[in-house]
Amino acid sequence: MNVSSFLKHWSIRENPFMAEEARQDEVLARLHGQSPHPDFYKVLGDLNRPASSVVFGEKGSGKTAIRLLLEERINEYDASQPGGTGRTLVIAYDEWNPVLDRFARRVKGKTPLESLQQLRLVDHIDGLLSVAVSDLVDAVVGRKGEGHVELGPDARQTIRRLDRDTQDDWIILQTLYDRPDQAVNRGRSLRRAMRFRRQSWLGPMRWVRNALWVLVVLAGAAYAWYHYQQQTDWLMQIGLGTLAVITIGVSGKVLFDRLRLSRLSRQLSNQLRVLDRPAESIRASLEALPADLRAAGGWPTDDLDDPRYAMLERLQRAVSSFGFERIIVLIDRVDEPTLVSGDVQRMKAVVWPLFNNKFLQQSGIAFKMMLPIELRHELHRQSSNFFQEARLDKQNLIDRLSWSGAMLYDLCTARLKACMDEGAEPIALTAMFDETVNRQDIVDALDQMRQPRDAFKMMYRVIQEHCSNTPEEEANWRIPRLVLDQVRRQQAERLEGLQRGLRPA
Repeated sequence: MNVSSFLKHWSIRENPFMAEEARQDEVLARLHGQSPHPDFYKVLGDLNRPASSVVFGEKGSGKTAIRLLLEERINEYDASQPGGTGRTLVIAYDEWNPVLDRFARRVKGKTPLESLQQLRLVDHIDGLLSVAVSDLVDAVVGRKGEGHVELGPDARQTIRRLDRDTQDDWIILQTLYDRPDQAVNRGRSLRRAMRFRRQSWLGPMRWVRNALWVLVVLAGAAYAWYHYQQQTDWLMQIGLGTLAVITIGVSGKVLFDRLRLSRLSRQLSNQLRVLDRPAESIRASLEALPADLRAAGGWPTDDLDDPRYAMLERLQRAVSSFGFERIIVLIDRVDEPTLVSGDVQRMKAVVWPLFNNKFLQQSGIAFKMMLPIELRHELHRQSSNFFQEARLDKQNLIDRLSWSGAMLYDLCTARLKACMDEGAEPIALTAMFDETVNRQDIVDALDQMRQPRDAFKMMYRVIQEHCSNTPEEEANWRIPRLVLDQVRRQQAERLEGLQRGLRPA
């Protein structure tokens, strides 16, 4: 019997249990948060006063689904705010490959683990600032990118009306944290978009220096000719000397500024390791800034965290004029980057710097961390000093994202209803099984799966197994107990082998 015939008989337009990855799960998108995990509301918290959360869960337990639902609920909350104010800037800090690859190119190690163990908290702050600033600049200069931030239909008019200090925040953030390969050109585009009038004198001073040297050469040649003709006097000597002194002075000032700017650029290039941006590129961006901005100080030229926290405050001020009153950073998929590849020690090297109470308890910024269960086991091996610094008791910790059989039954039922034909009468999950299978039997079978992905795999295999063993001529639209029991044993053995490392997922 064909699976599509079985589903069509029950007025189901698509298999509810086929997807295994939340980001590509169309059924999950249609559910709009029906039957969420009970701990979801603790992770969400009060969006008016967002707080950080740390969630540990096994593969397939719904971490990414929670992350997607968080974005959906945040968008709903923002849409309910009057006048486009009180909005939330969401920073998706989950595309780890660009960040870690650039870091590994800058920080050499004999192994990927040795490189990742040099990752610092300030590197993470630089990384998430890079993600946020790149998207914000995209929104202003009109280049829409992945994870694009919507600043509103009048973004350019708004940014032109910003006060001087807020415009300075935008310029400084773009100079440091915009896309490394396009930062110089995008800086010019941003300044044009905001009609930034203050100019740097470094370029004009170089033209003046070059013009003065041309004048010195011409004046020297003229003086030599007149001297040869014995027509020189003391006024010509004073004039030539004065011109030479002015030229040397201007040249010295230009050289001094260039050396100072080159030194600052090298320091920034060495510190902004997750950007892997050459010092020459940073210097080109700095040269375009007015002198007061370059002299403002607070540049992240060392490994202290205060300049980075100052940059986060600049980000908050920069977006507040567009109605963003809070920032939520979503951290997920730390086991997926190429340099990590699911290795526990590499994941630990990436995540551990983030466990800092000062970082996680910032005013107006909340971090929602979806972490693999393997890190929970590592966490329990840490010393008391680590817990004192991280203060995970204040971070809305979900020790393990666990599902009961009843919760999984409700989730499967919700997915089933989401896949029904339009106008069709919704059916219960038990309706697809014969009279020898009751609701508790299905709940018990799902309870052995322990998490959504494995529950869906079991239900998928139950339908597949039933259809493959039933001839089309003897179509049986209800699944017998024997099939449920057989598939349940197979899936339980698969999970046991997976836990013992004897087989892949």
